[in-house]
Amino acid sequence: MKSELPADAISASGNQASDGFKLSRPEFIALIAALMAINALAIDVMLPALAEIGNSLGVLTPNHHQYVVTVYLFGFAVSQLLYGPISDRFGRKKPLLIGIGIYVVTSLACVWVPEFNMLLVLRFLQGIGAAATRVMTVSIVRDRYSGRAMAEIMSLAMMVFMIVPVIAPATGEVILIFSEWHMIFGFMALFACVIGFWAYSRMPETLAPENRRPFTAKSIISGFGIVIGNRVAFCYTLAASFMLGSLFGFINSAQQIYVGIYDLGRGFPVAFAAVAAFMALSAFLNSRMVGRFGMRRISQVLLITFISLSLLLFLLSVFFEGPVPFPIYIVIFALIMFCFGSIGGNFNALAMEPLGQVAGTASSVLGFVQSLTGAAIGMLIGQSFNGTTVPMALGYFIVGAIAMVFVLIAEQGKLFRAVSPSPQHVIEK
Repeated sequence: MKSELPADAISASGNQASDGFKLSRPEFIALIAALMAINALAIDVMLPALAEIGNSLGVLTPNHHQYVVTVYLFGFAVSQLLYGPISDRFGRKKPLLIGIGIYVVTSLACVWVPEFNMLLVLRFLQGIGAAATRVMTVSIVRDRYSGRAMAEIMSLAMMVFMIVPVIAPATGEVILIFSEWHMIFGFMALFACVIGFWAYSRMPETLAPENRRPFTAKSIISGFGIVIGNRVAFCYTLAASFMLGSLFGFINSAQQIYVGIYDLGRGFPVAFAAVAAFMALSAFLNSRMVGRFGMRRISQVLLITFISLSLLLFLLSVFFEGPVPFPIYIVIFALIMFCFGSIGGNFNALAMEPLGQVAGTASSVLGFVQSLTGAAIGMLIGQSFNGTTVPMALGYFIVGAIAMVFVLIAEQGKLFRAVSPSPQHVIEK
């Protein structure tokens, strides 16, 4: 059984030294973060406009405004199953660029959308295009790095990526001031075009020819079997899925909480950005500390903290007469999302670490399970909104507790290990 090694001992996959990779480490991290940001932008920049979209297109039920986010997430989820095996056969770069192209075309089509159902169809297709950025970025990072080094790279990318939730709602608000909600989709298309050109001109193919897998039904099924059959990988995938559901639940109901409950109005993007800043800080600190303390110890301590704070927020939401005072709510919630900011990256790295031989298929299966489960849980939490913070706080506590169950299964009941307990867990060098 091979254990986790210090980050400097696991710098990259074995082919790095000889494959002529030209991107500097800072540019590589920045490009990975920018590709991830295409997906985040498609969600977060929309949030200030949800009510206006609903009013413009005749949606009468406020909770139905959330479907603009939800259908995107479902398209994002289901298409990942296809991207992974394709990328393991044909490489990472071409599928990535094709996905960005789909995203751009559907974004532009949304600029002229005439009614709500058509908008939902286009958002579903937009999610299909954006899924390529999720599968390919994780696969590209796994092509280059493993172990704690991969967790460090993903944390740094997440730190840069978190700039999007900080500025995206404010960007959407500015667009609404000077134009109307259709132009938000034009901004998405422009952003994706810029990042797509950057990837086209600078990102080399990272999958070596000798590591490509045939695109056959047998190969795909065997790859899926490898992913699902690894206890550590699959349980951490499920744990990450439930944690992601908490984030989607908040995104679905953020506008209703900040504007509907706390009447922040134009201050909504500021409150949203403050919480996102805590998540970015968490990702940065994780990148500095993961080499010393390990992915397991950090993420498991933070998960316990996440569960405890969520329970506290739930109890306060139940026992206060009226809403929890905003200063108390925002402090507790920011701390909860600080925990989330490191849990997600570490859980994903732990899930991917044993699966380097099928990184593309692994990334797609893991992404499919996480996105689909997370979207469904997020929809349940969001649609449970009843004018209070009770449904969200209770949802956070429940998903955190379920995630802990899967972590315990992965770790065979023992937390805070420095290494994996399973002989299935192998780091490829």
